[in-house]
Amino acid sequence: MNLLLEEVRAAIWSVWNRRWLALGIAWAVCLAGWLAVALIPNSYASEARIFVQLDDVLAEQIGIGTASRQRGIERVRQTLVSAVNLEKVVRSTSLGDGITDASDMERAVEALSKDIKVTSEGENMFEITASSGRRNLSDSENALLAQTIVQRMIDIFREENLGGARGDMASSIDFINEQLAQRQRELEEAEQRRLEFEALHPELIGGTAALQQSLNASRAELRSVEADLAAAESALAAIDGQIASTPRTLLTAEGGGPRVLLAQAEATLSQYRAQGLTDQHPDVVTITRQIATLRERAAADNGATGTQNPAYTSLVTMRAQRLASVQALQSRAAALRAEISSVMASQSREPGVSAEAQRISRDYEVLRTQYEELLRDREQLRLRGQVETERSAVQFEVVDPPSTPRKPAAPNRPLLLFGVLILGLGAGAGTAFALSKLGSTFSTASQLERTFDLPVIGTVSHALTVAGKEVAARRMKYFAAASGGLGVVFVVLLGLEIAQRGLMA
Repeated sequence: MNLLLEEVRAAIWSVWNRRWLALGIAWAVCLAGWLAVALIPNSYASEARIFVQLDDVLAEQIGIGTASRQRGIERVRQTLVSAVNLEKVVRSTSLGDGITDASDMERAVEALSKDIKVTSEGENMFEITASSGRRNLSDSENALLAQTIVQRMIDIFREENLGGARGDMASSIDFINEQLAQRQRELEEAEQRRLEFEALHPELIGGTAALQQSLNASRAELRSVEADLAAAESALAAIDGQIASTPRTLLTAEGGGPRVLLAQAEATLSQYRAQGLTDQHPDVVTITRQIATLRERAAADNGATGTQNPAYTSLVTMRAQRLASVQALQSRAAALRAEISSVMASQSREPGVSAEAQRISRDYEVLRTQYEELLRDREQLRLRGQVETERSAVQFEVVDPPSTPRKPAAPNRPLLLFGVLILGLGAGAGTAFALSKLGSTFSTASQLERTFDLPVIGTVSHALTVAGKEVAARRMKYFAAASGGLGVVFVVLLGLEIAQRGLMA
């Protein structure tokens, strides 16, 4: 810590020992810097804020959403500082005076683009700022020019959002009308070609796609008919089985005869088997022989006894109905197979004609779809144009008109003047300190002792005579006056700047 304090004291002594050099350099740097600051022209800035209303219920109903309108306004904001719009500003203000060729216009537009800034404040608020600090204009002219630039930018913003949008809408509708007329002519020609082709080839109406669709439908129907036919044949077979196992007549006790005895014997055999008797049981063997004998007698009797069986009659009726259904399904399946074969044969015989039919149908459908889409687009554009014209879907309002600048926005001369003063003092002190480091003298005894690593016995202080003290005091007064003069000049310049700002306000 003591070493640091010693170094600071040595530095201060070095600068003080060369104080006149430091003061001279400070004066030179401050005068040069203050002159440069004085030559910087004043720049005046004008600001304006505009509000754009995006909420409109009817616009939302017809598809002009908030996001869509927001993108449109953002596009206008981004293109507001484009070269085309800036050229409009240059030509409509005094910036265009003296511009004779395209290169001068390009330089003017480039310079103006650096002086204009468009920023977004929140969702619907925009701020336009323009500054002007041209050397060939006075302060009042620069202030008026900044205000004029902002006003012209507001006019361009209004034109881009209102008048430009309506003009673009009308141009878009005219373009769609031209496209509609062209599509209508092409659609009529395609329809005429299709009618002529269908007159020559009526079997290929609709083209290959229609034939293929009909073929697929016939195949699907054939599969359904075949499934129904298989179900009907299965049901017919089941009916045949039931008829085979159902007797034509019913045997009753009053009828007698071998059939009654056979029925009784079979019932007895069923009873034995229900009791668990096997086929080798004597009773089962006996009744089995009786059943065989009775069956021979019943066959010889040929149904001479018994009454008509109503179940058999009902089954026969159902069999007739199912047989008719099977025959109808067979006929339908045969007709479908013949139709499928005919279509496939037609396609195989005339592949070129089928391809032509497909191409004609495809072209016609494409043109018809395009025509209908253009019609919908035209009506939607027309409705949107009416909404934007009559209801003003984008409402424009100037919240803060372009301000008339009273004070220069740049440069900040008080700060620059103070900065130059600090820079001058620092340059003088730094130069004096650097020269002390280049010399071969030591500021303190400790530096001498550390450098040569030898003990220092003592130091001799600076002694002045009475005349020398008078000369030193006089020089100190001169130095104080010179230093104070530097501060006075700074204060005077600062006062002049404040006074000038007050006069402008």
